[in-house]
Amino acid sequence: MIKKIIATSVLLLVNLGLLTSCSESNIEEGVLKKLYSKPLAKTDKKLNVYHLGHSLVGRTMPSMLQQLAGSDHNFRSQLGWGTTLKAHWDPELEINGFEVENAHENYQNVFEAIKETKYDVFVLTEMVEIKSAIKYFNSAQYLQKFVEEIVKYNPDARVYLYETWHEVTDKGGWITRLDQDFNKYWLDKIVDRAHINMEGNNTIYLIPVGQVMSAFFKEIERLGGVEGISSPEDIFSRNADGGLDPIHVNDIGAYLVALVHYAVLYQTSPEGLPYQLKNEAGNNALAPSKQAAQLMQEITWRVVSENYRTGLVAY
Repeated sequence: MIKKIIATSVLLLVNLGLLTSCSESNIEEGVLKKLYSKPLAKTDKKLNVYHLGHSLVGRTMPSMLQQLAGSDHNFRSQLGWGTTLKAHWDPELEINGFEVENAHENYQNVFEAIKETKYDVFVLTEMVEIKSAIKYFNSAQYLQKFVEEIVKYNPDARVYLYETWHEVTDKGGWITRLDQDFNKYWLDKIVDRAHINMEGNNTIYLIPVGQVMSAFFKEIERLGGVEGISSPEDIFSRNADGGLDPIHVNDIGAYLVALVHYAVLYQTSPEGLPYQLKNEAGNNALAPSKQAAQLMQEITWRVVSENYRTGLVAY
């Protein structure tokens, strides 16, 4: 019985990112201790944030983050449709949906943003399916390239990888995949491999949205649902015909993603923040119920404040 309790506890810590599974990690423990030996200093100002990615960043989520943080929070972005880090890096590769996704006042070319040096934070996003991104598009290599380019111009910039999700209809089980993929792919195959090959002691931090989603919906299941949310499908969009969009979140999902970004980047609990926000067009967004919003805020802070990969606590 004692062995079973110990094994269960270790598995929980691995899933939270507090321990790295030896079978999955290729990075030495001493390297991790060095990279994450100290929590990041808490910022005392509003941030200039640059978002690089695709539709799982979108326009609504960064706007919601700005509303949560305050009007002095500034952001710019470069987006595409299912865009890889490799495509954002290589000017000879096409970024699908570029003209559509960047037709707004917050667009800025990523390399201009890097050289401008005004950004406190860069949030980098890889395409999904994450297994395919790793296998075919060298995720770790291009994450490393971006980090080294960013710190070359601005050594004080903080760089984060945004952990996203896979299709909610995944046959492997949506929550099961979120739990398993974090160490297996996001850490071992991307972040830690980038660290191993990187020059210097540049640290890549995580915005663990997938881990927050997993914890949130486990609690939803335990509670039997809360007002407005009973299953993961409730935070995903619907197509024009009413069918489920299995990969893109709705406004309620974007709110949860924005909470995680806020908690990590500002190292502050989102508990008590407003939950009736506007979308990128300035219209009222679909809001979670008060009960759902409070639970989202509580779970977000619990997960990010216990995970050294976020920079909030030391290894």
